[in-house]
Amino acid sequence: MGIRWGCHREDGCMPQQWSSYLNLPGFPGRSCSPSLLLEAMSVPSQLFFPLIRNCEIGRICSSMCYCHHKPLCCRSAYQSVKPSRCLADGKFASTFCRPNLHCAQLRRYVTTPQRFYLTPPQVNSILKANEYSFKVPEFDGKNISSVLGFDSNQLPANAPIEDRRSAATCLQTRGMLLGVFDGHAGCACAQAVSERLFYYIAVSLLPQETLLEIEHAVESGRALLPILQWHKHPNDYFSKEASKLYFNSLRTYWQELIDLNAGESTDVKEALINSFKRLDNDLSLEAQVGDPNSFLNYWVLRVAFSGATACVAHVDGVNLHVANTGDSRALLGVQEEDGSWSAVTMSHDHNAQNDSEVKRLRTEHPKEEKSVVKQDRLLGLLMPFRAFGDVKFKWSIDLQKRVVESGPDQLNDNEYTKFIPPNYHTPPYLTAEPEVIYHKLRPKDKFLILATDGLWETMHRQDVVKIVGEYLTGVHHQQPIAVGGYKVTLGQMQGLLMDRRARISSVFEDQNAATHLIRHAVGNNEFGSVDHERLSKMLSLPEELARMYRDDITIIVVQFNSHVIGAHQNV
Repeated sequence: MGIRWGCHREDGCMPQQWSSYLNLPGFPGRSCSPSLLLEAMSVPSQLFFPLIRNCEIGRICSSMCYCHHKPLCCRSAYQSVKPSRCLADGKFASTFCRPNLHCAQLRRYVTTPQRFYLTPPQVNSILKANEYSFKVPEFDGKNISSVLGFDSNQLPANAPIEDRRSAATCLQTRGMLLGVFDGHAGCACAQAVSERLFYYIAVSLLPQETLLEIEHAVESGRALLPILQWHKHPNDYFSKEASKLYFNSLRTYWQELIDLNAGESTDVKEALINSFKRLDNDLSLEAQVGDPNSFLNYWVLRVAFSGATACVAHVDGVNLHVANTGDSRALLGVQEEDGSWSAVTMSHDHNAQNDSEVKRLRTEHPKEEKSVVKQDRLLGLLMPFRAFGDVKFKWSIDLQKRVVESGPDQLNDNEYTKFIPPNYHTPPYLTAEPEVIYHKLRPKDKFLILATDGLWETMHRQDVVKIVGEYLTGVHHQQPIAVGGYKVTLGQMQGLLMDRRARISSVFEDQNAATHLIRHAVGNNEFGSVDHERLSKMLSLPEELARMYRDDITIIVVQFNSHVIGAHQNV
């Protein structure tokens, strides 16, 4: 979720014709006259063409090219760029029309619409393309870590995907870092934060003597101590071009830590907060200073003007810290004594649904109570109330104009960078400071889920924990089938029971817990089971339409070692 730009309709919904086209529940649409179809849609008319390839032109043309049963005139040679006037209500709609010679053929084609479905192997191929698993290695036959391992996966809706993920083991201190990052207004900021934030955290946790040793190694040109062991999927990109710039900023940070700490022990919560704030400050400073290299100069500006939320977990023995900025979430899966599953919230959303966040903003901007949060968005534009980057909501107007005017032509030509948010009086309106929640792990705490809001928009937290818990244990607690007010025949009920049986027998088809969760998030029907037809439809949506039905989804499932956690408690 990000910034609302150029949406033709305030509710962001598509017309009901499109919701019925794919027969996908869950996307609220309002009916509108066919002549207003394209005008009402928040997507350009080019989006129709991928659907033609899917042989669905019949439904499209029947609702688009006819108004009150009067066909729009066919013009010569595909004059799609010219608007055709619908005489019924006098409104314009951009339509693609065929020459008169082909009208008869078009009508015959319209009467025989076809459907396109992905096969189960094709569905699996899409779902598993970005999955990654890591198992913590054992030492001397004993697993000394409270983390058994983790599964992660991503399913894009944007092209390119704006989510990022990171996982790494801290080598100079104990613990493991895991995080998900949700970008908006592009993927640049999420990419930079996913590469850099863990280094800032790891450096913040280092003792004074280790920081001095690293600094002396840099000064003398010796090899540096490795700080992190990354656990990356081959698709997880790292920008080599900016590595020197990133290193210089990080070095400046640890030099300041050497001067400030003076041997004091570091608190994890404080280290997380300082790391988030310092990285965001560096992103802003790098964009203001610029770089002689034209590519790097444009890159740091793209990073600063785009934005990203972050949800990061640090696990060290029985100590779990979750630092969250924005609206991604962390959730703890707890197995009760009777075997049932419950969810413990480990983060709070920073958006309009959080009353304390709304109060914080209005307190910080007392003369702007009516405008600082408008239509459930920051200044009426931005959904998360905390984020990295997004200097449009942090810099003064004069600084924004100076940076844009002196920046590369690509930036100066970008209308977004020149746009000043309305009612912009007392910046900064946005902060990257995280909210940190601590939890001491117990043997009954079985796993932790980190996920971007693309998951939480589609599933309730209790359902998420139940699905993952039953997947990891292979034990299913059957509940009476609930039909949610639907009228169900005996035949349909039998089908639901058969589906439940098939689902239990095939629970181990997915070798990755995050993949299993994504399958449910995208393919669940109204009865709570995975519907292959729905899953196929959702995954076969063209790139331009996928974003209208769901967001990018990124998930990390961390599995804990209950025996090690129990041993820690007994010490």
